[in-house]
Amino acid sequence: MEWLFKPDPDQKKVLALSEELGIGEFLCELLVQRDIDSFEKARQFFRPALDELHDPFLMKDMDIAVERIDKALKNNEKILIYGDYDVDGTSAVSLVYSYLQKLHDQVATYIPDRYSEGYGISYTGIDFASDNEIDLVIALDCGIKAIEKIRYAQKKGIDFIVCDHHRPGDELPEAVAVLNPKREDCSYPYDELCGCGIGFKLIQALTNSLEKPEEEVYPYLDLVATAIAADIVPITGENRILAHYGLKVINEAPRPGIQALLKSSNKELLTITDVVFTIAPRINAAGRMEHGQFAVDLLSEKDPFKASQMAEEIDSFNLSRREMDASITQEALEQIEQKNERESFSTVVYDESWHKGVIGIVASRLIETYYRPTLVFTKSGSKLAGSARSVKGFDVYMALHECEQHIEQFGGHKYAAGLTLEPENYDAFKICFEEVVQRKLDSKTLIPQILIDRKVDLSELDFKFYRILSQFGPFGPGNMKPVFMASGLRDNGFGKKVGKEGAHLKLNLITGNHFKTLDAIGFNLGDKLELVRSGQPFQAAFTLESNTWNGKTRLQLNLKDLQPDV
Repeated sequence: MEWLFKPDPDQKKVLALSEELGIGEFLCELLVQRDIDSFEKARQFFRPALDELHDPFLMKDMDIAVERIDKALKNNEKILIYGDYDVDGTSAVSLVYSYLQKLHDQVATYIPDRYSEGYGISYTGIDFASDNEIDLVIALDCGIKAIEKIRYAQKKGIDFIVCDHHRPGDELPEAVAVLNPKREDCSYPYDELCGCGIGFKLIQALTNSLEKPEEEVYPYLDLVATAIAADIVPITGENRILAHYGLKVINEAPRPGIQALLKSSNKELLTITDVVFTIAPRINAAGRMEHGQFAVDLLSEKDPFKASQMAEEIDSFNLSRREMDASITQEALEQIEQKNERESFSTVVYDESWHKGVIGIVASRLIETYYRPTLVFTKSGSKLAGSARSVKGFDVYMALHECEQHIEQFGGHKYAAGLTLEPENYDAFKICFEEVVQRKLDSKTLIPQILIDRKVDLSELDFKFYRILSQFGPFGPGNMKPVFMASGLRDNGFGKKVGKEGAHLKLNLITGNHFKTLDAIGFNLGDKLELVRSGQPFQAAFTLESNTWNGKTRLQLNLKDLQPDV
């Protein structure tokens, strides 16, 4: 890994902010690095306020969407809430369904089958709506590219409202309303909402239109925070407010479904990271291993006992998912070795037997070994389905756009995308993708980087500092947890490998003066034990966290990398 330091902040701004806020220069340096250089910016950062959420009617077509839903309610029309099978989609469906269910008894949900229908709006789903005499479909986290399918729905007399956050194509679907802040003609002040976030703006607008107190929509923020965490959208601007208060709901009054998923957690206060690793994988496992409707049912359930039973079933799906992605990852690594593709600029692998539900996870796992843009394909009906993941600084969505002559359809984001293609086009696509990556990718991008905020001495780190640092959260893209670097470190002699096959590293670090020791854990750093035991001082890049064990809470370094001292 390459260690890079953030530029030194403007010291005049640091000193002025320190005096204005009455906190130390160290913390103010971290704030100024985040462009927080005034009392007002610091207030907004540390004290996000719900009254600073944007007016939902600033979003293009929001007034039309609300008017159409209001018409459906008054005329007792049947409404179908349709969404993708991942965390963002199922959370969004549960949110809008739970809200409308209180106003209307003619509301149903639909999640497409990952295997028989694929991503997004399907002809099967539209036929289902037609067979059940649905008048209005509200599509969440999908639909922005469903041009032909929405035309098909129109012919069947079905209206669509599309709520999506993916990049639009050259043409928008002919829906009644298209809510997407990424539309070129949309002037909404914030364009990084997730699909569930747009669903929340829709119910916020409906609440305003019905002249109800806006507080009625705040309990739904646990779903929004879960989707923000899982979909890896920037936790800046409006997302920061939504995530902050969504975490409060998760920690103080979660819905029965989320509470059931958390029963095995021993954390007193969950963070965004905890949501990513505790709640999100289980919700995702439903759509990956069985059907996304399991997740919607769990997240919409009001009875705690039923929710607990549903959560146990979803836990079993997640266990199966973990076993499967481990075995497929190993098979994919062996395929790369056998085909001698270690020196390629990209990874593209395929096996018709691989489970479609885990190929995205496998792509992420492969990047941990071969740090480069990665696609994993499997057979899906008569076609090949692929999942793409990328590395920092490379837009995989645009790379797929340059190979679209070999692709049937694709969609997604800069760092994650999905696609389908005909089997006979696989080899040509693989060659094209490698050519695009070689041409577009700076070779330096293939070296994983750690961006370090500041060098520290372990003696500077204590619980008072950590408590203030924790208020920098929620952490995520656009506001990553600060990474520190300390040098002259040694272990107290009890350092060891831990975890399955000794993959992780457990240390108790001391500095040269021996006055300060701190626990440290390094996930997937087990191979660094030799450096630790060499007797030579070393340096560490790490984030700071707390760890509770046997009723005692201690500061702990979460190691990102170790290097010899220079």
